[in-house]
Amino acid sequence: MKQIIYLSLILVWASCEKKAMPLDKEKVTQEVEQMLADYHDDIAESGLTAEFKYLDQSDDFFWVPPGYNSALNYDSVKTILEKNALAFQSISFQWDTLRIFPLSYEIANYTGIVVGQMVDTSGVASKVSIIESGTLIRRKSGWKLLSGQSAVLDTDSEGS
Repeated sequence: MKQIIYLSLILVWASCEKKAMPLDKEKVTQEVEQMLADYHDDIAESGLTAEFKYLDQSDDFFWVPPGYNSALNYDSVKTILEKNALAFQSISFQWDTLRIFPLSYEIANYTGIVVGQMVDTSGVASKVSIIESGTLIRRKSGWKLLSGQSAVLDTDSEGS
């Protein structure tokens, strides 16, 4: 009788065990690339506040923005974006280089250089080059920026 119980338990356990699916890195990479392209498109269309859609609002979120020496939480980043959004009439960004490192179906790291142009409310255009790296997390609403850092590169000395 004990053998039947043990056999039953083993069968139940075996049927409940989830088989780990191999990570389809190409699929995750394509999803992240699309999210990052949409991110830049939305900023071009709606300005810096469009970033809110792409930032993870959990307590785990942190970012080190250009010019900062320490990580900021979501609320602090949101305040900075809201304040700076009013200073620009247009912003366009695109990836110059981008590398994506899928870690799972829910987590990916990325690094790259973003180039673009920002036009302030007085019409003055500035070229920008930003090096960025971070971690993305998949939520029910899509991929979100969970953490990372970005720094402005000196565009005047490029190619020198």
